[in-house]
Amino acid sequence: MRKLIIDTDCGSDDAVALIMALKSREISVEAITTVGGNVPMELATQNALMTMEITGAQMPPLYAGAARPLFRDLVTAVNVHGEDGMGDLGLIHPAGRAETEHAADAILRIVKTYPDEVEIVTIGPVTNIALAIMKDPAAMKRVKHIYSMGTTGFGPGNCTPVSEFNIYVDAEAFHRMITAGIPVTIVGFDLCLGDSVLTKEDMEMLMNSRKEEAVFSVKCNRLLAEYNLAAHNQYFVDLPDAVAMAVALWDDIAIEKKACYAHVCLKEEAAYGQVIFNDGSKLAIQEGFGELAPNVEVCTKLNNALYKKRLLSLLMEENTCYTV
Repeated sequence: MRKLIIDTDCGSDDAVALIMALKSREISVEAITTVGGNVPMELATQNALMTMEITGAQMPPLYAGAARPLFRDLVTAVNVHGEDGMGDLGLIHPAGRAETEHAADAILRIVKTYPDEVEIVTIGPVTNIALAIMKDPAAMKRVKHIYSMGTTGFGPGNCTPVSEFNIYVDAEAFHRMITAGIPVTIVGFDLCLGDSVLTKEDMEMLMNSRKEEAVFSVKCNRLLAEYNLAAHNQYFVDLPDAVAMAVALWDDIAIEKKACYAHVCLKEEAAYGQVIFNDGSKLAIQEGFGELAPNVEVCTKLNNALYKKRLLSLLMEENTCYTV
């Protein structure tokens, strides 16, 4: 059975991704680790605990981690997800508590216990992953694979014109992760709109199912839907973290990928957090990017219809097993 660690800054879209993984019987979630991002780390921890309790499936230990980025002040997305990151509806009142071990130490311990078996899904800033790499780079090279929701992909940014939120919060951490010698698959924000979003009709279906986690998934994303209505004049919920989780869980969701060299912009403030991808295309000037070997795999096309079908079914199903 596959072994996963999920690293999250648990806001409303993270919650849906967590539900997907926790309800799967095809993987073992070894741990959930939390980091500051969408909301401060303490709130992310409470949100993840509440999501686990509502899902009522796998109940892995949860470890709180980095409260701030490696070198910068924390930037949050409470203007999008609400002050509590979950729609500000009073949904978050978990009975459980986090373990005392720091997330980075827990990641290292689990990887050392299961060398070459553990896969990590990162759905927030990757500060915890960077801290683990900095503490024991040799041990972290025994991570089997990392699936990361981050970067703009080959499209525009959602945080600045050129950067995606998870990278913008801690670009230095992302740079450390993709240069650590660990296989990394990236799901960029460019794949998380369009046919992958939850429409008003999808949300009504989930609410009408009266399944607790389905209703929770809609309610906690209420403010995100209102944000999209104001920003895009359309009522929808984009779920980048759920899309990335689908790629990690099901190997037939990503139908096109490119091996790329990724460069993280760290110095110029206006470009901070931008990730430049070179997919091996012939360039007029071959020096520099043209000579660098790929260090990541970037998803470029998804089977959105299959993803949406599985997501909606999974949220509404009573059992905790999904098979094709």
